[in-house]
Amino acid sequence: MSIFNKKKICVTHDGTFHSDDLFATAVLYILNNGNIKIIRSRNREMIKRGDYVYDTGGEYDDTKDFFDHHQRGGAGSRPNGVPYASFGLVWKKYGPEICGSSEVSDKIDEKIAQHIDAIDNGLTFTNPIYGGSIPYGPDVVFMNNKPTWKEQGKSLNKIFKEQVKRVSKFLLREIEVAKSDLEAIKIMMDAYNKSEDKRIIIIEQDFPRYLYQNTLSKVPEPTYLVFPSGHSSMWKVEAISKSEDTMENRKMFPESWRGYLDGDPKLKEITGVSDVVFCHKSGFLIVANSKEGAIKLAEKALIA
Repeated sequence: MSIFNKKKICVTHDGTFHSDDLFATAVLYILNNGNIKIIRSRNREMIKRGDYVYDTGGEYDDTKDFFDHHQRGGAGSRPNGVPYASFGLVWKKYGPEICGSSEVSDKIDEKIAQHIDAIDNGLTFTNPIYGGSIPYGPDVVFMNNKPTWKEQGKSLNKIFKEQVKRVSKFLLREIEVAKSDLEAIKIMMDAYNKSEDKRIIIIEQDFPRYLYQNTLSKVPEPTYLVFPSGHSSMWKVEAISKSEDTMENRKMFPESWRGYLDGDPKLKEITGVSDVVFCHKSGFLIVANSKEGAIKLAEKALIA
C-alpha cells in the first residue's frame, strides 16, 4: 500500500460507546475521506499506535491529536460554560477545516456538539416543562442502534463502525444546512437594515420558520414578516416572536380577523383587503393572494 493511501488510525475506548466518541469518529472519517482504521481499546500499547486518540488516554493536546476529557481538570469549557467532551474537542480543531469556515463550524457546535458534550459531562442541558417529556436529540437516532439488553450477541465494534458512516452523512448534511441558514440570515438582516419601517420586514424567499423567527426576534422592531408561500402563489404575514426562547408574539392579528378560512367574504369585509385568504385561529398568521395584499394586512394590523 502506498504511504499516501495509508489509513489513519483512530483510537477510542472499547466497551459500550457514547455519542461523543461516535460523533468524534465521524468527524475524523469525514476529515480523512473515510480512509481511517478504527481501534476501540484502552490498551496503552494500542493507544500509542493512534494518529488520533480521543475519549481515552487521559490527555488533551490538540497539537498531538490527543482529545480526552476524563483526566483531572478536564479539557476546558466554551465561553458559555459548556465543557468539552471528545466530540467538541475534535470539532474545535477540525470543524472549521471540514466546513470551510469558522462561522459554519460554530453553528454546528452550537446546534449539535454542545448538547452531546454537556450530556457526556453529566450536565442537565434541558429542563422539561411538561412532565418527563424531553427533546429527542439527533444523536439518539444513532445511539438506538446499540444492542438492547436482549441482544447481547451483537458486535458493538461492528455497530459502531456502521453508525460512524451514518453520522458522517448526517454531519455533512447539517453542514450544508448551516451554510444555507447563514446565507438566509444575511438576506433577512439586509432586508431589515434596508427597511424604512422596521416593524414590517419583507423578503422574497420562503425560509424555514425557525430561521426567520430566531433571526428577527433578536432585533427589537420587527412585528410582522411578509414573505411568499413556498408551495403556492400566495403571500404570508407572520407575527414575530418576542424572543427566540418563546412562542409568544409581539403583536397578534386582531381577534376579529381570526379563524376565517377559504377567502371568506366576512374576512375581506373586516380587513378591507380584497384578496385575503384566511387568518389562523390563534392569530399568528394571515395569508393573501398577493404581495400587495399581504403588505396591506400587515400595515392594518399594526394600527388595529
